[in-house]
Amino acid sequence: MSVFMLWGLWGVVFCLLLVLTWVGWRFFAITPDRALEPAHIGALVVAPKRSPSTGRSVDPRFSWRLGAQALAVFGTGCLVVGVVFLFSGQIAPDPLSVLAWHREDHIQAALNPERLVPPPPLPPSIFVGSERPALETADRDWNKLDPQFMQALLRMLSRLESRGYSFALLEGYRSPERQERLADLGSSVTNARAFQSKHQYGLAADIAPVRDGRLVISERDPWAMEAYTALGVEAERAGLTWGGLWSLKDYGHVEMAGARNSK
Repeated sequence: MSVFMLWGLWGVVFCLLLVLTWVGWRFFAITPDRALEPAHIGALVVAPKRSPSTGRSVDPRFSWRLGAQALAVFGTGCLVVGVVFLFSGQIAPDPLSVLAWHREDHIQAALNPERLVPPPPLPPSIFVGSERPALETADRDWNKLDPQFMQALLRMLSRLESRGYSFALLEGYRSPERQERLADLGSSVTNARAFQSKHQYGLAADIAPVRDGRLVISERDPWAMEAYTALGVEAERAGLTWGGLWSLKDYGHVEMAGARNSK
């Protein structure tokens, strides 16, 4: 039940209490003055009795009205309590249900995590003259990556950023033609031919650490190797495959886990 429905139900119960209280007071409550109204004078005349404690005269009709008033107030209270118990299962949910709702929220958050937005593109000049062959013509369009893989990659990069290592996307999707051209350069670049790499399916990415606005691709740099080591840890945490574990080391390569392990 929503909060608005809950407050609405309590409002109805409160209004019902007010109405029943007014009815009880209007038709059952009686004062000594009303006890002597003409409507009551024509009734059976009963001789007043004297109170043993005070010695004053007490009209038995007035005593009966006081009893009826007390009965009306008691009945009103019982009715309100009954209404509350009637709706108690909806107004006050079972504690186990509350825990179930809380657990469901966590499950939904895990199944539908916040979607991260790719970072703005870096200036093209940063990719010119790097150690990677033909890097300036590589495709760095995040939207060409598989959506699930892209989100896993962005979350991993966010964790690396919190550890003090900034990474840039060198290449994401790779066309079959480009894959063939890179394979022709030799096994030091790639062993995979067209459609043998997950790059062609948007399920792989090559990234490199950035320091002082410049790419540091070479693992011969101690700081870059620290960054790549952190990348391997975070890739395993994200459930991705890290190229640094392959026989042909590719420290900046990550891809979706699966049968293919060619870069």
